[in-house]
Amino acid sequence: MSSPSHRRAARAVRSPRPRPRVRIHARARAAAAPPPHPRVRPWRAYAVVATIALLVVAGLLLYLDERSSRGHAQTVGTAPGPDRVTVHVVLQRVDAAAQTLVTKVLVQPEGSLAREENLLVPAQDVELGTTSLEQRTLRYPAGQQIAAGTVSFDLFDGRVSDYPFDHYRAAIGFQATAGGRDVPVVIELEEADPFFAFKRSPGPTELGEGTVAVTERITRSRSTFILAWFMIAAMWALALSVLGAAWLIVRQRRGLLWPALGWMAATLFALVGLRNAAPGSPPIGSLLDYGAFFWAELLVAVGLTMVVVRGTRVEGGHRDPR
Repeated sequence: MSSPSHRRAARAVRSPRPRPRVRIHARARAAAAPPPHPRVRPWRAYAVVATIALLVVAGLLLYLDERSSRGHAQTVGTAPGPDRVTVHVVLQRVDAAAQTLVTKVLVQPEGSLAREENLLVPAQDVELGTTSLEQRTLRYPAGQQIAAGTVSFDLFDGRVSDYPFDHYRAAIGFQATAGGRDVPVVIELEEADPFFAFKRSPGPTELGEGTVAVTERITRSRSTFILAWFMIAAMWALALSVLGAAWLIVRQRRGLLWPALGWMAATLFALVGLRNAAPGSPPIGSLLDYGAFFWAELLVAVGLTMVVVRGTRVEGGHRDPR
């Protein structure tokens, strides 16, 4: 019979050795673990689509509102009877640089002043005095059909250098005589210039028998105003983007990065094309230039020069290993 000591020794020989513990580093476990599935957030996509839809709807509403405001004709003057002269005036083009308002004028006698077979043929000699400094009097002989003519009115109380906040006034007035006697005048105004909006200024319109005048307040249209503000914001955004990229390149000592240099040089000339595309062709030296264009060109030129100067110094310090 074996002693207890012999039994303990036999059990010790039979028992397996303990396995060494292997510690896996936390980074190794993280690398070995499968990547987590990205959390899908559909509300973000819905928010982007909703924002785009709201912007499109807002744009359409603004367009419809501006279109409806331009569709109404202005009627100035009254006539006690059927014998009168109606002057149809189409406000065609505002030349802010030349300070003129170009209109198309069509005179239509009514009542006994016109022939029954053709309302555009006056039965008596009609003379129409205007407030234009170029065409003071328009004459229409009796028996000859009246044709539409172009009449220019002067602008006052405005400067084109205030673009896009410039506004003007124009006095449009007529005095009609038929057969040597004064006749009532009615003016019908219609807008046709898409770059400007017209609004009648308060004040008297009938200055006397056969004399009617109206003062129109002329401002940039809403679409022109919105586009001008967008151009100002875009110029500053492009200039600050170029300046920020140039600062990073110089700080990190990247050398001459030719793609970045090409982008900066293209931006320098793209700003010129963007400025020349301003609606209404404002002259150089307007508020648009002093508010955005001049400074945007300066910042882009400074950023481009910084990258070239610093990149030349970095590239010049690298020696050829051969």
